[in-house]
Amino acid sequence: METETAEPAAAAVEATSLAGSVGDVDLSLIGLVLQADVVVKVVVLVLALASVWCWAIIIEKATRLRRLGAQSDAFEEAFWSGGSLEDLYDRIGAKPDSPMALLFASAMREWRRSAARGLTGGETLRAGVQSRIGQVMQLTMNREMESLERYLGFLATVGSTAPFIGLFGTVWGIMNSFQSIALTKNTSLAVVAPGIAEALFATALGLVAAIPAVVAYNKFSSDLGRYANRLESFAGEFSAILSRQLDERSL
Repeated sequence: METETAEPAAAAVEATSLAGSVGDVDLSLIGLVLQADVVVKVVVLVLALASVWCWAIIIEKATRLRRLGAQSDAFEEAFWSGGSLEDLYDRIGAKPDSPMALLFASAMREWRRSAARGLTGGETLRAGVQSRIGQVMQLTMNREMESLERYLGFLATVGSTAPFIGLFGTVWGIMNSFQSIALTKNTSLAVVAPGIAEALFATALGLVAAIPAVVAYNKFSSDLGRYANRLESFAGEFSAILSRQLDERSL
């Protein structure tokens, strides 16, 4: 009699255990997103889009900076080859392929305009020409650096905010888990697992978006800072060359 009573009881316990298992819960990434709360879905969507856009910016900036380095090296080699600056301007003045070449072209264009109007004689006129050439190169450099630095602010924003957005999704998912426990009065893994899993997924996605953005922002900021110094050095050297030519014309 006792054996017959124990067998139905064991079967009931086994059935209850199976009902509280996670076998029927889809814990795959797609399943977590589909089963998640609307708020968590919005968080996941925002972080996914931010991550995709960050990688698009990273690839574009890395490619552009690599190309700029090669173009600037080629231009400096031609500039310091000892050839005529007028001939160099005639070759690249119409279509400069890099900020450094554009800097040279804008200065030479102002130089030719001043020479055509006969403004390169006299100490006062020479000072005015030098000042205008310096301003033209500075404005050109500022405009080119502003173009190169475009979208870096987005990387910085994602790097600083994505972990907190993911944390918001985490908190919301854990709140859903506690609400499920309160409604079902059941603390089994099947009740808690979905909310906790989607919460951890939101945290992970926030880090996936933030870490590359921070690393890329620091790397590109450093590279652009070095390139800006390179442009400033070239502008100073070119100004000195033009100043010597102005002095020679006045003799």
